[in-house]
Amino acid sequence: MLLQNDLIRLRAMEPADAEAMYRWENDTALWNLGEATRPFSRAAVEEFIAQASLDIYQARQLRLMIEPQASTPATSTTSGASAVGCIDLFCFDPLHRRAGVGILVYEPACRRKGYGLAALQLLTKYAFQHLEMRQLWADIPLSNTASMRLFDKAGFTGEAIRRAWVRTPTGTYEDARFVQCLNTQIG
Repeated sequence: MLLQNDLIRLRAMEPADAEAMYRWENDTALWNLGEATRPFSRAAVEEFIAQASLDIYQARQLRLMIEPQASTPATSTTSGASAVGCIDLFCFDPLHRRAGVGILVYEPACRRKGYGLAALQLLTKYAFQHLEMRQLWADIPLSNTASMRLFDKAGFTGEAIRRAWVRTPTGTYEDARFVQCLNTQIG
């Protein structure tokens, strides 16, 4: 199974991705979307990439880079890197066969081009068909309407609201919507 379609391919991290990932991980505007509380060193990012050879059962997470296909109109990124973002499986639970999904299309010029939806669809297919996962889930801050639309388009559903779930940069708390996608081919 190739993790690609006409628009993008999902690929493993490479050492050449370290600079872009260093920028992404240290962008404090994004910290409230994950669990980062401190800057990452280049060495830490490089070590994370080196550890990517561990499979999801060992690492309990998987990061894939989102790269436009060569046939896609050229998209310039400020880093000059080929990846426009990344998509993660995290909090992998092998007993219950589920994982959280996080996605980032970093460059504003690369957003709203279908890369995020293509990546989410490819990752879901990979998780369900290859890893035989039962479900994928995400917590989306209510203010992140673009992510809500993305996950809705990809077939994720759910109306559960987690109250005061995400701490904002101003120190207040924001509600988040819990969404999930179930693999109906398994149990």
